[in-house]
Amino acid sequence: MTGSGTHSEPWTLTTPPGSSEYTAWRDDAADPPALVVQVGTTQLRYHLRAIEDLHAMLKSADDWVLLGSADEGKDPAEGTVEAWGRSPENPVGGWYGLKKGLRGRFGMYVPPVLEHLGLAEVEHNPRNNRMRAL
Repeated sequence: MTGSGTHSEPWTLTTPPGSSEYTAWRDDAADPPALVVQVGTTQLRYHLRAIEDLHAMLKSADDWVLLGSADEGKDPAEGTVEAWGRSPENPVGGWYGLKKGLRGRFGMYVPPVLEHLGLAEVEHNPRNNRMRAL
């Protein structure tokens, strides 16, 4: 994991299973401020506040939470990071993803950011990974 988290020096991260590398950076000038994830030619955007909000949720859970990554069109498993990232009960009242059609995969791309920032521990198994707050 490298970079400073800016567009010119993005973080280079790996998905929890270690199957794909991607870059991510903060876009504070976006409205709303965004966490930008670049996977090949696909760009996903999440509310930047997802970093702090997810960390707070994990701290309140005080245990491991399954990631449960899923595409936008698929229902995530209950109690997972992915389900929380879409829930009307989360701090943004719904999707953290900002672009319709590309709002999913919160549980795949956001947890490694928290891990890189030292806010969480993420498992790196082929499947069924979990995370917890540090």
